Amino acid sequence: MFRTALRNVLAHKARLLMTVLAVMLGVAFVSGTLVFTNTISDAFQNSSAKGFDHVDVAVEAKHQDSRGDRVGTTPDLTQAVLEKSARVPGAASALGVVKGFTAIAGKDGKLIGSGFQSEGGNYWGTEDPRYPLASGTAPHGKDQVLIDSETARRAGYKVGDTVRISVDGPVLTPTVAGVFTTDDGNVTAGGSLALFDTATAQKLFGKPGTYDEIDVKAKQGVSQTALKAQLDAALPKGRTETTTGRKLADDQASMISSSMSSMKQGLLVFAGIALFVGTFIIANTFTMLVAQRTKELALLRAVGASRRQVTRSVLIEAFVVGAVAAVTGLLAGIGIGAGLKSLLGSFGATVPDGPLVITPGTVVAALAVGVLVTMLAAWLPGRRAAKIPPVAAMSSLHAQATTKSLVLRNTLGALFTAAGVAVVLGATTMDSDSAQAPMGLGAVLLIIGVFILTPLLSRPLIAAAAPVLRVFGVSGKLARQNSVRNPRRTAATASALMIGLTLITGMTVMAGSLQQAIDKMASSAIRADYVVSMANGNGLSPDVDKKLSGTPGVIATSPLREAPSRIGGETEYLTGVNGAAIGKLTELKVRDGSFTVGGSRVVVDDKTAKAHRWTAGSGFTVHYEDGKQQKLTVAGVYEGNDMIQGIMLDNAVLAPHQSDATDMQVMVKTADGASDAAKDKLVEALGSNPAIQVQSKKDISNDIAKSFTLMLNMLYGLLAMAVIVAVLGVINTLAMSVFERSQEIGMLRAIGLDRRGIKRMVRLESLVIALFGGVLGIGLGVFFGWAAGELIGSKMATYELILPWGRMAVFLLLAAAVGVLAALWPARRAARLNMLQAIKSE
Repeated sequence: MFRTALRNVLAHKARLLMTVLAVMLGVAFVSGTLVFTNTISDAFQNSSAKGFDHVDVAVEAKHQDSRGDRVGTTPDLTQAVLEKSARVPGAASALGVVKGFTAIAGKDGKLIGSGFQSEGGNYWGTEDPRYPLASGTAPHGKDQVLIDSETARRAGYKVGDTVRISVDGPVLTPTVAGVFTTDDGNVTAGGSLALFDTATAQKLFGKPGTYDEIDVKAKQGVSQTALKAQLDAALPKGRTETTTGRKLADDQASMISSSMSSMKQGLLVFAGIALFVGTFIIANTFTMLVAQRTKELALLRAVGASRRQVTRSVLIEAFVVGAVAAVTGLLAGIGIGAGLKSLLGSFGATVPDGPLVITPGTVVAALAVGVLVTMLAAWLPGRRAAKIPPVAAMSSLHAQATTKSLVLRNTLGALFTAAGVAVVLGATTMDSDSAQAPMGLGAVLLIIGVFILTPLLSRPLIAAAAPVLRVFGVSGKLARQNSVRNPRRTAATASALMIGLTLITGMTVMAGSLQQAIDKMASSAIRADYVVSMANGNGLSPDVDKKLSGTPGVIATSPLREAPSRIGGETEYLTGVNGAAIGKLTELKVRDGSFTVGGSRVVVDDKTAKAHRWTAGSGFTVHYEDGKQQKLTVAGVYEGNDMIQGIMLDNAVLAPHQSDATDMQVMVKTADGASDAAKDKLVEALGSNPAIQVQSKKDISNDIAKSFTLMLNMLYGLLAMAVIVAVLGVINTLAMSVFERSQEIGMLRAIGLDRRGIKRMVRLESLVIALFGGVLGIGLGVFFGWAAGELIGSKMATYELILPWGRMAVFLLLAAAVGVLAALWPARRAARLNMLQAIKSE
């Protein structure tokens, strides 16, 4: 039986090629994902470990927890703490670290790197062991700066050049004193790093005489643990905390591994879906292969082979096919992993150098996935073939499914579908946080149910295309009959495309509806023409509001300033605004009272008011961060949203209680409304600062929607994978169908149907099957998009379902294109059959 199985594999090389390709694609995506993420993760971890080579113990200030009515604070790491750290017996040296956001502009004036990766720090003395100089000298004063070698390379800067830099204030134009090399994780990820001398860095970052961290190097022979114990004993109790360099490196490695894990899971989901779709093709292929070899298997049974031996024969074939596909898929996956790393570099992302990492786990996973998926898909057809009595198989009485099996299948499909719909509908009535798991379960049940029912659904849906197919005469009529002749095969082929289109349609519906809701939220809640903020999300200097309010054409401005406080023993964040102007800059729906901000009168969003049981006229006592308290009155309760919410009070009331006031953003209204000229005027008023972004309402909504757009683009990539696998499936099905119907095609040729008619028949059959899968996928996608939207709508008042008719039409055309392309080779093969040989074939 083993030799028979191997002979069958070699005898049907062409027919099994598509199956090998389907499995290989899935394995390649899985192994490629593992190779790529392991390589990047290993490179970043090695790089981050090098960054802690000069740190044996790091000393940081310990945050003081909030107690009673006082807000927690963080003590300063002063020069005295630095000197005390350097004097402990096991310390060889102690180095003070100052850091903060620093934006570097390229020669085109635009920010280099993304906002949160643009950092600045201090260069220690005339030589800093952390940052070896590649060229130039140490910086002195605010007119000199060091920049990292990667930034210098990307922007084309060299020693002696003037560079535009912003550090939470006016634009500086220092000279590049030197260029240094670094293993800093932000730089290797594509960010930038600028270094000033220590005194200048402390002044620029608003930390005169203090440090963010103190890095202590141990003497020869002193362990990190021993040095940590000495520092803990010497430094003020409860005001500092120490961490060994090894722990810092391990924590950063763990963080990198965790962040890479999210990427790995996302990519593996794509690979899993590709395998899931491929499983239908593999099962379909083996079903047809077994059906075509029914008489051969029956003969084996007649000469003494048992059912178990027949099933084992099919599984051996599947094992050989799966093993070949898994090995080739693994090799292709290694190439994909290397290609993805190079692709990151071509997109401008900087990845640390490192070897390609191929772990034993990757090899085992690739081989296991390829072999197990193939054998699992082949088990049912093999088992079904083994159950057929030899006499029945030889007379082909088994060909038609029994009424009992059809009733059982349809009943099972109806139960799964009903259960899926019920669970999804039930999830839409639940809280969005607790509804995710039921929603996912319902979606899986519904997709399985529809897949089981597709043979039943294929007849009425394909029959609906009959009027169109009649236009093509005999070829159209035959195509329709061939499509419904074997509903199970048609269903399995169409399901591959159905799953891909279900996912992409559902996400497109959600993304389009969310974009509309965000646009509506921005336009309905904000009257301001522009919102000004820092590129990295940090606070703005209060000077920004003063400059903007004095700019010609600006009629109103209001900073939004966040400050911690204690209300009723709990921490609440206050939002300071310009009370006289905030009403002109926002348009928030007032539920109770009036929108009045000034003196002791404040406005509160509805959720906060509900939590504290406040209404218009309610009074409460607030304890500010400086420990002082004040009685405030709720003038009105407004409907908050994701953009504007919280307790709003006048900055004139809040400012005296803040030691270091910063604004989250500044809202600006101009006399002539939003325009390119008005935006340029604001940018110029702020000194063309690369750290500050000026955004219109449209810019804000696009910014918020970026994550959805990114996910949607990733899913379009998934659709491309599903389309490739689906094309293989349709080609496979049609090719085997043509082989099965060789005698029939020969007869059609003999009675007068020409080659062009044969080609048209096969193409129309493929088109009908692809459109059937497309219609099911789009229908399911719209349902899932609606259901998910119901959950989003419960938290976003402006959300409403938007059906992207244009894109859905494109998806349907894409399904049609898949059908046409997939039919090219089978149609050509059918048309070239020799009619006499075909008529004689069995």
